[in-house]
Amino acid sequence: MKKISVLLVLFFITFNCAATTIGCNELLNFIVSKGYTKSSLSSYVLNSSWLYKVTAYSYNNDIYVVAEVKRSEYSFSTDTYIFCGILSTAWSNFQYGSYGDSESYGSRFNKYIMDYKCDCD
Repeated sequence: MKKISVLLVLFFITFNCAATTIGCNELLNFIVSKGYTKSSLSSYVLNSSWLYKVTAYSYNNDIYVVAEVKRSEYSFSTDTYIFCGILSTAWSNFQYGSYGDSESYGSRFNKYIMDYKCDCD
C-alpha cells in the first residue's frame, strides 16, 4: 500500500510539472515582447563565424539572452536560442570581456552564457 501511495504522489507531481512546462518558442516570444532590451550585439560587432546577433533582455529583474546562431559559417540563415537566469556579471563579462579573457565573442559566449540554456521544450 505504501508503494502505491508513493507512486501516486510521484505521478501527480510529474503530471503537474508537465502541465506547467512552457515551450522555448513561447518563452522566447514572451521575453522579446514583454522584456526590456538591455543591450544587443550584432554581427558586425561580434565578427564571429557562428554568432549572428546576441541580445540581453531584462524581465522581473532576471536577465535572458537571445542568441541568433548561424547555421554554417557562411550562412545568412540562423537558429534562435534563449538562455535564462544570466548573472549580470556574466553578461558584462561576455559583452566587455574580463581580465585575461579572449578577444573573441564566440569564446566568451561559450564561457559566460552557454551554460544558462533554458530548460524548456
